[in-house]
Amino acid sequence: MSIRITYFVHGTTTDNLQEISSGWSDVELSDKGVQQSIDLRDQIKGKKFDAVFCSDLKRAVKSAELTFKDEAPIFQDKRLRECNYGKYNAQPSSVVEPLQEKYITEQFPDGESYEDVKLRILEFLQDLRQNYEGKSIAIVAHKAPQLALDVLLVGKSWEEAFAQDWRKRKAWQPGWDYTLA
Repeated sequence: MSIRITYFVHGTTTDNLQEISSGWSDVELSDKGVQQSIDLRDQIKGKKFDAVFCSDLKRAVKSAELTFKDEAPIFQDKRLRECNYGKYNAQPSSVVEPLQEKYITEQFPDGESYEDVKLRILEFLQDLRQNYEGKSIAIVAHKAPQLALDVLLVGKSWEEAFAQDWRKRKAWQPGWDYTLA
């Protein structure tokens, strides 16, 4: 049996509007992000989830609550956090974005690597396998965990995941579907 996963990114944050890469900096949703999360309810109407998991950073928690409150139980999980950019947390995206692919295996100074994120997500997926066989779950989180799913479940290399990331094409959609076999 498999697990159906639909991945949702949190709404736009105050940092996003200022072109800041938050990382582990715990920032609020902007008014736009609040509205995006509310609007998502209608965009996914008819989809049912047995559980919703979100990062414990407040931008993901608030997005999950605004979209899924009263629809399914919501569980916060620290393993779904964005990559810890270390000394680059809350720095301009113009500085952080070009560095991301450099830190696939090497850790950001005082932070973690994308391989570290992949290990967190792998552990999370193993827990899902033990507890949610045959179920449909939603995840509300960030860029790095989604790219890790592309690597772990779709079979992309990190380089392919970064190159094909929807954010580069500005091709947001109301959820990305994955299957955990």
